[in-house]
Amino acid sequence: MIEVPSSRVAPSALRPVFTALRMGLHVLVVGLALFVVVRALIADAPNEVSVTVLAVAFLACYGAGIAAAHRHLPTWARVVWLVSLLVLWVGMSALTPDAAFLAFPLFFLELHVLAAPIAVPLVVVTFGLSVWGTATHLGFEVGSILGPLISAGVAIVIGLGYRAMEQETQERQALILDLMATREELSNASREAGALAERERLAREIHDTVAQGLSSIQMLLHAAERDVADATTRQKLQLARETAAQNLGETRRFIRELAPPSLDAQTLPAALRRLTEATTEQSAQAGTALSVEFIASGEPVLLPMSTDAALLRIAQGSLANVLQHARASRASVTLSYLGDEIALDVVDDGVGFRLAERSAAVARDGLDRVGDGGGDADEPASAGGFGLRAIRLRAEALGGTVHIESAPGDGTAVSVRIPAVTA
Repeated sequence: MIEVPSSRVAPSALRPVFTALRMGLHVLVVGLALFVVVRALIADAPNEVSVTVLAVAFLACYGAGIAAAHRHLPTWARVVWLVSLLVLWVGMSALTPDAAFLAFPLFFLELHVLAAPIAVPLVVVTFGLSVWGTATHLGFEVGSILGPLISAGVAIVIGLGYRAMEQETQERQALILDLMATREELSNASREAGALAERERLAREIHDTVAQGLSSIQMLLHAAERDVADATTRQKLQLARETAAQNLGETRRFIRELAPPSLDAQTLPAALRRLTEATTEQSAQAGTALSVEFIASGEPVLLPMSTDAALLRIAQGSLANVLQHARASRASVTLSYLGDEIALDVVDDGVGFRLAERSAAVARDGLDRVGDGGGDADEPASAGGFGLRAIRLRAEALGGTVHIESAPGDGTAVSVRIPAVTA
């Protein structure tokens, strides 16, 4: 019945104090019960057997309550346990005045096990029973009343002080748990910030070296192509220039994946609008003539950076699939603020795919096709593509969902819903 303070964190500095108090209470109860038995045996009282039996039953009942302490029994079970102890103690008090000594640890026990509104009245009842037991054998004297009264008063003061100290310790332990959780969150945020910074650094390095080099190679090949009269050589130069252009496009896409448009200096709708404009421009350069529009609806709310970045990444991945595989002429990105959730929809009018076959392929091969944002249903799986898996993982990481609608010839719609947890 005696509860132990929570040990989910490092033990409190007051834990030894609580342990010593509980052990002292156990020793006091056992010692006084044995004292009553020994006194009865030494005095060779006629009721020594009854006193011994009641004392053994009292200690057995007490031990059962201590053994059940870790189960956190309800209040009624604790009351039943204490009443059982009181009944056995009253039986001993009726046989020997020495049993009155047990009233003192019973006061502490009642104050520790029960809440104050129940414990204090029970202490008063125990005090009355102690006075009755002493007066039965020794008569009503000042000592038979004053002794239990002082014991009850001291027990109430110490017991309530112990309860207040234990509650303060538990509150401090809860505060420590909160601080530890906050420290873990800050550590995770710091690691994430470091990872984002490293990704941006790599993007800058690739842009300043590989991308610039490919761009220069493309321009030099184009210039050489104009100056060469031989048709075969010019054809080879044209093929080399087109290859460099394709690799430059892939490099720029890789840079965009590494470093999304900055969300620090603009809102998510502005970043998505810039993304759609960049995709349209890239499509024009590649000769595919894809027109991408951006639509925003609802009252914008300030979202955590992780949510903004995830939505931007999802839009980037979806538009990259549309640009590379859907063979679409129009696409739209719609950002909707719906109160308790944020909706991001990417829709294209491309060739689409058979959703059931794609799901079966994913289940069989463990890979999503790159063309999940659109593309031919018979297109082979890409060894390096993540497709819907990347989109789903990003959405699920924020507690969101992804819904896909597609059919051959009818285009593809990717709908993402994420809870609107404001920053």
